[in-house]
Amino acid sequence: MKNKDISNPTNRVWSGLIILAIGIVFFLRNFGVNIADWVLSWHMLLIAIGFFIGVKRNFRGGGWLIMVLIGGYFTIEAIGGFDFGKYYFAIIFIVLGLYMIFKPKTESLRCWKSKPADTAVEYMDVIDKNDIIDSVNVFGGSHQKVYSKNFKGGDVLAIFGGCELNLSQADFQDTITLDVIAIFGGVKIIVPPNWQVKSEVVAIFGGMDDKRAIAPNIDGLMKVVVVKGVAMFGGVEIKNY
Repeated sequence: MKNKDISNPTNRVWSGLIILAIGIVFFLRNFGVNIADWVLSWHMLLIAIGFFIGVKRNFRGGGWLIMVLIGGYFTIEAIGGFDFGKYYFAIIFIVLGLYMIFKPKTESLRCWKSKPADTAVEYMDVIDKNDIIDSVNVFGGSHQKVYSKNFKGGDVLAIFGGCELNLSQADFQDTITLDVIAIFGGVKIIVPPNWQVKSEVVAIFGGMDDKRAIAPNIDGLMKVVVVKGVAMFGGVEIKNY
């Protein structure tokens, strides 16, 4: 999978454009061209990385957007000399509120829209509410166990709170996706030892910690859990028993 991402022509082009832009800026500076300091700042790099991740994932998920917003916040301060310090927490809560309201559905819930009209209704009828996790934890915490044998994935949101999601009794076919947002909070995901977990979490002043024990080789189809999202001033932890 990693080799496929590296060999993708689109990824190479965007990576090349970012490196080319940095090289041109350094080149012009060496020739005495006056270029503002914020052009080669860490927040501009954060914006570039955010857009790169957004393009790579077709602008799905919230990780790339949060990176662009953080980079844009400090870039506006640097360009205009504005002091947004006293509005810091207000802006954070406004952005988080808007994100929760307009957040797109997860891949498992979006895919039915691409189906023909006659099969889309049948597809939605098959999905039971117990097959989807939608956990919102704001200034609080929860411990949730999933027993569904037709699990479809879902969303876990932890803001100034935490969530422990136990999937040891769940089952599914092929691949599912979990969208995780941990901001000033934490999310712990417990999976069976024979599941494969692929992390696509963007960590910003946070962490993604895989604490699973080494699982024995098991014949048969491998079940894959794709964990997407962002951990900012928080963490996502994966464990098995």
